[in-house]
Amino acid sequence: MTHTDPSAIPSSNRQLTELGVAAAAAAIRRGDITAESYAAALLDQARAQSAIHSFATIDESSVLAAASAADKARAAGATAPLLGVPLGVKDSYQTKDLPTSLGLRSLKDFVPPTEAEVVTAIKGAGAIVFGKNNLVEMSYGVTGHNAEYGQVLNPYNHEHLTGGSSSGSAASVAARMVPASFGGDTVGSIRIPAALNGVVGYKPTTGRWPRGGVAPISHVLDTTGLLARHVEDVLLIDQVVTGRLDGPSVARPDFSRTRLAYAPKHHLALVDPEVERLFHETVSRIREAGAEVVEVDLGDDFTELADRTAWNLFLRDTYEAISAFLAENGYPVSVDDIYQSLKPQLHDVWSTVVVPGSPGYLSDEGRATTVGVDRPALQRRFAQVFEREGIDALIFPTTPAPAPRIADQWVFTVAGQQVEHLFLAKNTVPASGAGLPGISLPAGLTKAGLPVGIELNGPCNHDQELLALALQVDSVLPPLPSPV
Repeated sequence: MTHTDPSAIPSSNRQLTELGVAAAAAAIRRGDITAESYAAALLDQARAQSAIHSFATIDESSVLAAASAADKARAAGATAPLLGVPLGVKDSYQTKDLPTSLGLRSLKDFVPPTEAEVVTAIKGAGAIVFGKNNLVEMSYGVTGHNAEYGQVLNPYNHEHLTGGSSSGSAASVAARMVPASFGGDTVGSIRIPAALNGVVGYKPTTGRWPRGGVAPISHVLDTTGLLARHVEDVLLIDQVVTGRLDGPSVARPDFSRTRLAYAPKHHLALVDPEVERLFHETVSRIREAGAEVVEVDLGDDFTELADRTAWNLFLRDTYEAISAFLAENGYPVSVDDIYQSLKPQLHDVWSTVVVPGSPGYLSDEGRATTVGVDRPALQRRFAQVFEREGIDALIFPTTPAPAPRIADQWVFTVAGQQVEHLFLAKNTVPASGAGLPGISLPAGLTKAGLPVGIELNGPCNHDQELLALALQVDSVLPPLPSPV
């Protein structure tokens, strides 16, 4: 394991790189720091941590020029909510001034003519695009492996993976290169790396955040979202992206009136002992703070229903969705070109279940049943549990295991049982299938020093209530030490 020597980074830089989004924006507005000095500190950190492969592209001169412009705007009276704050952007988001590769070698130099709606929103609020984060090719995987831009390394232990597909986004936030970064979540691609890298990961209710200009997998499941180190930063950026800056401020709920639930049969059926220990410690902290936490049963068929719903749509929708996205946005490759150039493991998956006419390709009737029968049934199951039990949110370990070793990323052991890499998505898949909002919070470190995440799921379209609850839960969790 290798880490940057803290003594190699000036103390002023360390203070700057520890700032969150809201704190940095406020400091810039007050004139306590300049946007240029903040950007320079983050760029220094990105150079020092370049070995973890968290960025595919950084244009340093553009970052510093934008920061200088922000300082001039501030001197002229600008008070934009994100003025001068650099943010990372997953390389599945289109950017007009930087290449958008989707994690592919063939698109390494492609700069699209338009940018993602989320990028436009944050730029309009004064933010700076720091760079494009590395990701799993086509956002198709949960380990953080990328054949072209390198395996993303976990900042807490370089021998362990980051999770994916928003691997670079999570690692860059954990390693203090940026205070927050945007990711995408279809079956857990924000929450899984958030948990494994010790940061906050927010998946909004599907459809709450704009998705235009972001490479899709399934329009039914996809959502843009955020990785950050502080819940307050998620709240601020949620307000920016959704245009709710003038809305009422979010207040933490009274814990004595809060009721949470977890389902041992699903959430703890097979779980790493260290993850289970930290989960129960979290539940104890929440109970001691005055909240009620109860056990519920989601049904014997819950896992099967959730998996069938999410994975059917994930695998069935990809080819058509990507094909249309490439054509609509002027990419110089077709979906067939991409398919032929995929690394062997992904090519095999696509050949089996993703490409139309492949042996496992879901029929039109099968997809219609998934959308018209299975997904509504899953949504009703959640709604019934929330209503019947009178709960504000479900709580559970985000991933059933801490980050596996990179050498064992495809098959590893959890509690004595051999599992495959997609097992990391076991607990995140249900909320994706039903479209629920979810947020992963860092709950502590294992004895080996690896982060563990705890997820909260709320009812659909109750994002503000969920984020308020996350603020409260986060307040009773132990602070996580910096990995760098």
